[in-house]
Amino acid sequence: NLYKRFKYLAKDEDTLSFETISDLAENPIKNQIINAFFDKRNFGNYEKGTVSEISFEQFLTVMSFFRPLGQDVKQEDKEKIRREKLHFLFNMHDKDGSGTITLDEYRRVVEELVSSSGTTESETAKVIADAAMLEVMNVTMEEMGAHDGINFEDFFKILKGFELESRMHVRFLNMDTTTMNCRK
Repeated sequence: NLYKRFKYLAKDEDTLSFETISDLAENPIKNQIINAFFDKRNFGNYEKGTVSEISFEQFLTVMSFFRPLGQDVKQEDKEKIRREKLHFLFNMHDKDGSGTITLDEYRRVVEELVSSSGTTESETAKVIADAAMLEVMNVTMEEMGAHDGINFEDFFKILKGFELESRMHVRFLNMDTTTMNCRK
């Protein structure tokens, strides 16, 4: 099924390019998710930068961050997988690859979330984003000391109790893969 989805998104080509992903379900952070597919840090080799197209193997690597945990997974493996998923989420918001989610990067994410709801004006979204950013920074600064932003370890601590295994998934629209013909 993943191969069929890849071929569908890639318009039956052998690589998927940034321009061909148009059917990602309505998601307020769909741009960050799409960008994550082309971020080299998410391919397992921790290189910085982006690529313009990805192979099926790279697609699988990125999609693995969205896989549900099996019931027979050991606790130590659960922790490792959780850390990998959180690293993926961290990379989505650390746009410049600096290893820190800056106040500006965080502000843009919150602003996108608020403005994409369709019920908020642009200026109001900016004010809400600034207020949310200040609140998070106040909480994190008390716990972790002063930084210019949030590093991965801070991010990990902040999301320690957040249940992400059932929430972190990608749904594509217009994807009936049962009738697709794909060459192997």
